[in-house]
Amino acid sequence: MFEVLDGYFRFLSSIDEEKFFQMFWHFIVFEASKYIFLVAIIIAYYMFQRKKTKKLEDWAKTELYREYPLISVIVPGKNEGKNIYKLATSLSEQTYQNYELIIVDDGSDDDTYLICKDLLNRGIIDKFISNPDRGGKASAANTALRFTKGKYIIHLDADSHLRYDAIETILLPFYIDETIGAVGGDVRVNNVEESLATALQGFEYLKSISIGRFVADKLDIMRIISGAYGAFRKDVLDRLGGWDVGPGLDGDITLKIRKLGYGVVFNIESVCYTNAPTKFRTLAKQRFRWDRSIIRFRLRKHIDIIFNKNYKIPLKMAIIDNIAYNVLFDIFWILYLIYVINSFTPYLGYIIITNYILYILENYVKFGLILMFIGETFRPKDYLAVLFIPLIPFYTGIFLKLVRIYAHLMEFFFRVSYYDRWNPWKVSRVVKQKGI
Repeated sequence: MFEVLDGYFRFLSSIDEEKFFQMFWHFIVFEASKYIFLVAIIIAYYMFQRKKTKKLEDWAKTELYREYPLISVIVPGKNEGKNIYKLATSLSEQTYQNYELIIVDDGSDDDTYLICKDLLNRGIIDKFISNPDRGGKASAANTALRFTKGKYIIHLDADSHLRYDAIETILLPFYIDETIGAVGGDVRVNNVEESLATALQGFEYLKSISIGRFVADKLDIMRIISGAYGAFRKDVLDRLGGWDVGPGLDGDITLKIRKLGYGVVFNIESVCYTNAPTKFRTLAKQRFRWDRSIIRFRLRKHIDIIFNKNYKIPLKMAIIDNIAYNVLFDIFWILYLIYVINSFTPYLGYIIITNYILYILENYVKFGLILMFIGETFRPKDYLAVLFIPLIPFYTGIFLKLVRIYAHLMEFFFRVSYYDRWNPWKVSRVVKQKGI
């Protein structure tokens, strides 16, 4: 053991700055620059401007309650009977109460129908639509959209519930800027304590959604409003005709809104809790579906954004950033592995150990930034994330990365998203024929 440690310290002392960069350029270029330094700078700037933005939010809140518009909350879902009551309860406890709740049962075979009928009779649900034949999530959301009466639409997953002031806070950007077409809320893992898989996702959501989308918002490169929780102007959704079928339909509609010229923003103060997959096998299937969307929608359907001069630079950068850090990033990771193996074979073990230490330190720094920034909204169980940071490099750096690479290859070469059972074949067949 002491010989190993002695060898490792001799390795560290033997490399200069140039050699260090050659061995760890992947971490320095793709991780530290974007996920530590850029995040820290943007958070610091936001805190510096906080007094100014708070006054604007207070004004927007006054305007919201002066108008007090009806909000339509739509919830499409299949076999979500066990979650509907908690969702409806969280809505009844909201600070903003002028809303209608519309539930669409998309061909469930559990007790969703009986539960929703009971809630409807008790006045907890305003409208319940039961589709005997499953049409898929986009179809169910579009069905709900046809019955909405509100000025703004909030789309929620059935297994989600909201923090007490979520509706109020997610509406404020619409009053601050009339060109805003959609607002994303901060989605966090509710069941973080349930398994190792959910605990790791809890930290991942804090990094990729809470902080990741906050940074993207400040850089004006927001490219996705989460399907679990997002708010939309109804007139904009009507103009688009609702959601299109496919993996990552939430990212698709976000880009369609931006292509119309509307702004898309993220409000980190509007918090939603959702249940994450409890098993790694289920999680892999979920991410396999999600990760295909970058190929189907970004590289096929919306690639025109990059080349069409009529689209604004921030929208182009949103697509370029997405492709760079989710496709090219993984290609460079493979090239990095090949380079290190070929160039530094005798030091391979030490390089792996150092990379692991660097990634752990990065995640501890990031958790510290998260804690300083949004720690006041943490629940006691949210602090569990810090215990699992030593496992995060294996989770995001190996497990999720391999799933993502596989998803990209399968979608790029075989277009497997059109055959995914997540959507009924009768629906996927039509969109495949149309090339959507």
